[in-house]
Amino acid sequence: MINIRRASAIGAAATAAACAAAALAPAAVAAEPTAHRSGTASRAAAAQYNGACGSGYSVVNSAQIGTKGTVFLTYSSATGKNCVVTVRNAPGKAVHMTASLGFASPTTTVTDAGYYTTYAGPVYLDARGLCVTWRGEISGEVAGKNGTNCGSLAAKR
Repeated sequence: MINIRRASAIGAAATAAACAAAALAPAAVAAEPTAHRSGTASRAAAAQYNGACGSGYSVVNSAQIGTKGTVFLTYSSATGKNCVVTVRNAPGKAVHMTASLGFASPTTTVTDAGYYTTYAGPVYLDARGLCVTWRGEISGEVAGKNGTNCGSLAAKR
């Protein structure tokens, strides 16, 4: 099986090793291209969704990553894709971050991992009719949920 991780130039080897524990599953598919991580995340106490997934994506779930930030699960009914972005509460020095999204059958995971100042991701996955597992990590703290936001087609499989 193949596991694809996009990583920044800083510490790519260390990133791969550090992210192994945060990976959701052994297989992966390529994610859509991402924008530069110097986006406009909120500097407020709690991270706000930054729109990194693009037009038409709405937040459908989220999880706080300790006091460091939030991982957001979004969905576009126009494309049928889910998207995950991990956003820091306060941008600063680049730290190890991940955004991961996957489903169980067939085992598929998409992960963006690297050293970022503001956010990791977005990662995209067409999971129509499936439950998704999604995670975010900031400096070793991890949050997310397993098997949530199941599509209406899941019961028909």
